[in-house]
Amino acid sequence: MTGWRRSSSPRPSRTTQVRSVCVTAVAAGATLIAGCGVLPGGPGGSREPVTVMTFAPEETQATNMPGMPAMAKAYARWAESVGGINGHELRVITCNERNTPTGAAACARRAVKENVVAVVGSYSQHGGAFMAPLEAAGIPFIGGYGISDEEFTSYLSYPVNGGQAALLAGNGKQLARACDRVSLVRPDTVAGDELPGLLNAGLTEGSRKSSADVPAAEDATDYTERAMQARKRAADQTWTKVAEGERPGCVTAALGERTETFFDSFRRLPEDGRNIRISSVTGSVDQPLIDRTGGREGPFEGAFITSWYPDAADQRWADMRRVIRDHAFDDDSIDPADAGVQTTWIAYTVLNAVIRSLDSDRITPGRISHALDQGVEVTTGGLTPPLRWGYEDMLGASSYPRIVNRSVTFQVVRKGRLVDQQNAFVDVGRTLNRTSSV
Repeated sequence: MTGWRRSSSPRPSRTTQVRSVCVTAVAAGATLIAGCGVLPGGPGGSREPVTVMTFAPEETQATNMPGMPAMAKAYARWAESVGGINGHELRVITCNERNTPTGAAACARRAVKENVVAVVGSYSQHGGAFMAPLEAAGIPFIGGYGISDEEFTSYLSYPVNGGQAALLAGNGKQLARACDRVSLVRPDTVAGDELPGLLNAGLTEGSRKSSADVPAAEDATDYTERAMQARKRAADQTWTKVAEGERPGCVTAALGERTETFFDSFRRLPEDGRNIRISSVTGSVDQPLIDRTGGREGPFEGAFITSWYPDAADQRWADMRRVIRDHAFDDDSIDPADAGVQTTWIAYTVLNAVIRSLDSDRITPGRISHALDQGVEVTTGGLTPPLRWGYEDMLGASSYPRIVNRSVTFQVVRKGRLVDQQNAFVDVGRTLNRTSSV
């Protein structure tokens, strides 16, 4: 997790001309070709190759996202198998961002050197390091993970989700339906200081009290003291269980990779009769974490989780799973349930749609960003609402003006699996606007 440092400003308003795209989802194989028609000239043909980059941290001591570049490579192999994207060979360069500002800047400089037309489906906390070189070269950044401030402020960034802000606001709305009192365990950092306001905005929309704020060290190896504090502040009943039918107290944690450590400490607390449910957000808790901590017998059974996308078993992910199965060559770093892999898939869906909308022998960074700025619409087969980056499509909130996807999904862990709590996206745009105006 990182601070929402405001750096770049949105590009000034322009007249938006909406253009629909023939691709409704980046379907695999013949489905996509039949829907849009691949022009003559696949790999090695008359149309120029399209070179892009995907970067993410790998083999570091902190957050690692190897599935994102692996998904990008599988996508490129799929594109080759169907004759390219609208006649263009897709070349994917991957880069290890190393979870450092230096590594992020090095990947951006390499993208410039390699003349990529876009950086697609990437992860980095260090937006200040990678965005400036990309802006200087005019290279669009499509579909970052949603973890750095610059993804929601730079005029060359085209996010596909609402980032951490949307998740926390949505988590508040989700917990307002189920919980009496809520404790939020979050990093004791400047970035973490912004999270209670987001969660509370969602809680108060559901007529719930603001959460109890429990700051915690983001690098701790044990959270017993904070777990006891969070449990106590979420429910007052010390000796007897809550009356049947009464709402439980809830403890939600957004500590990134340390969320697992926190809930391990939480589950080890001695039983004292309090009725408590636990909760978190995508990026702190996901299916791979649930699996390795015991599944239905683990600490996350029954947990409420706020996500950006439908659950991994949803049929809308079928095309992504097919591409992974046929073109990942048993690469076990690609987990279809991982939010990073899913974000990379959606980002390449956007790239595919934009290339087809341009229908040109030569694709350039400027043409891609211009098409996106002018309101080219991308539908993702229901994985997100339709995406469009025209000026009037953006949220416009002062802290994250570039958000165009204001939606989240509510999920719950049942029998060890993350499943949708309801079959609908939840719009948190109004909630985010209210937090920005405070």
